[in-house]
Amino acid sequence: MTRLPAPILLLLGFLATGPLGAAPAAAPVPLPPFSIQNSELRVLPRSADGRQYQLFVALPGSYASQPQRRYPVLYVTDAQWDFPTVQTSYANLAYDRAVPEFIIVGLGYAGEKLDYGKLRQWELSPVAVDHPLGESGHAAEFLQAVEREIIPFVEHTYRVDPSYRVLAGSSLGGLFALYAMYTQPALFQAYIAVSPAVREGHEWLLGYEDAFARSGRPLKARLYVSAAENEWPTFRGAIEKYHQRLTERHYEGFVFQYRLVDGVRHAGTKAEGYVRGMEFAFAPFAPETGPMTEDHPY
Repeated sequence: MTRLPAPILLLLGFLATGPLGAAPAAAPVPLPPFSIQNSELRVLPRSADGRQYQLFVALPGSYASQPQRRYPVLYVTDAQWDFPTVQTSYANLAYDRAVPEFIIVGLGYAGEKLDYGKLRQWELSPVAVDHPLGESGHAAEFLQAVEREIIPFVEHTYRVDPSYRVLAGSSLGGLFALYAMYTQPALFQAYIAVSPAVREGHEWLLGYEDAFARSGRPLKARLYVSAAENEWPTFRGAIEKYHQRLTERHYEGFVFQYRLVDGVRHAGTKAEGYVRGMEFAFAPFAPETGPMTEDHPY
């Protein structure tokens, strides 16, 4: 039998076992995921339209220690993306005593490996979108689910003050918030529309707003709208048309604020938009306003 030279035997042993003296690599130990404090997920039964929603819920810091207290609620669309941004911004505002404590409910979807772009076009658009990924234009059905299924569940499960609800969203979510305001004006008391997709459906919302104005119906609400300086020109232009339209209206009890966020693109306006939107929406209940006046051991 032919014997292999010693160097070749050594090389074959190295290739088979790795570096000399090294033990086989152990399977990596999974690390704990990060979770948002005082938050939880709630999967709802399928809606009347067969949709299955998941609620992302953030409770205020005093919720457990003050069991007799009730809290207003902020509902935000696209929870899979925007819930962490809104919750973090809220925590900062609450620390500054610029907003009262409130519950945050993110409206999202149950399941894994979901196509969020396709899903949200179904829910959030009141009209067929210009660049469809699937079915769109079912905001009426989603608003009905919010009114008849989601809000009752939240108000039955948590200690909620039902007299003050806020609806917030960005892009198509912002369009949905505006659609809800004109469709069910009494369902929410304040709205935050961050870079709303007013452009969709050949600026369909402008006609919907005009029909509402002609109806003579009251609109007692607070509304914050923002746009991004560097987003698509036609997208920003449609928002600015809507802004101009609202400056010409004189709805009794309607309070409106608009802000152009400079130097950012479409999604980049979310952080500032939600911060300023929450400040505006909850301004009537802010514990403190204006500059800080006393030292604090930060």
